Amino acid sequence: MIQSRTSSFLVAIGMSLTSTAIAADIKGSADHPLLSRFPSAEIRAYQAKGFDAAVLPRGKVDNSDTPDELLELEGKVTRIDYRIPGERSVLEVMRNYEKALEQAGFNTLFACNNRQECGDDMMAFIALSGQVRPKGFGDASFGDSAERALLAHRSDDAGEVHVFLHAVEDTANKRTLLYQQVVEGAALKDDQVKVLQADELQQSLDRQGHVAIPGVYFDTGKANIKPESDVALAEMAKLLQGKADLKVYVVGHTDNVGTLDANIALSEARASAVAQALIASHQIDAARLAAKGVASLAPVASNADEAGRARNRRVEIVVQ
Repeated sequence: MIQSRTSSFLVAIGMSLTSTAIAADIKGSADHPLLSRFPSAEIRAYQAKGFDAAVLPRGKVDNSDTPDELLELEGKVTRIDYRIPGERSVLEVMRNYEKALEQAGFNTLFACNNRQECGDDMMAFIALSGQVRPKGFGDASFGDSAERALLAHRSDDAGEVHVFLHAVEDTANKRTLLYQQVVEGAALKDDQVKVLQADELQQSLDRQGHVAIPGVYFDTGKANIKPESDVALAEMAKLLQGKADLKVYVVGHTDNVGTLDANIALSEARASAVAQALIASHQIDAARLAAKGVASLAPVASNADEAGRARNRRVEIVVQ
């Protein structure tokens, strides 16, 4: 069902079924499968995540009432910033998208046709909360330029889809900037991490002298242990309780974001927090634990991307 609607959608915008990238597109970017681009549009910012949080405006965005006008969603999220060179008006661009969305079975949840209707803070919200900062914003000159936004929704057997569009004319540079965010309903795959049982921890210690403890979580940039870490801490305690002569280092690791000195301090604070939790909540003798922090000095993956950085943020126990 979704494929047939996609085809009519692309045709409605006036594009062929094989909408291809152009030379000016940033590397790794692509049009969303449900939406072809406006003719001559170039992708200047791009982000696609299989599961993420998204916040979409469903009304006028002003500081005084913004919280009531935001739609909070989770799912597959694609964010694209297009730059459309030439004197193509916001009205022309948005009318094409409106027609295409209507023909594809979408219902309009919110639409604004000028700065007053969209709100004085709509552009700031897009730039700061959209997570893909439109590349043209830094050197654009908007003044009283035309501005329009649209939030549309479709629900059918293929699932729920929300599409948010925001367009503004950069008259000084003779171009239109279009921000597009597509949120598709997607189930979170929540079985990707498991808590190692005490006997599994022991096997790793016997085999290699150290083991990373999955399931220990902290607030970002802080050493506060989150409540969902209790199960992992209990298995660590069970291991230590089962071997009364075992002494370990509790070692904190971070990614390489920030300074080394700051990450050394953070990683040691996190290790200390884990040790203190074992002492206070599970009656482990403090003499058997030594907290250390090594920041990003012992990575298990590349810090070049978020997937690698996530693996590097960990707590390990090491046999003394």
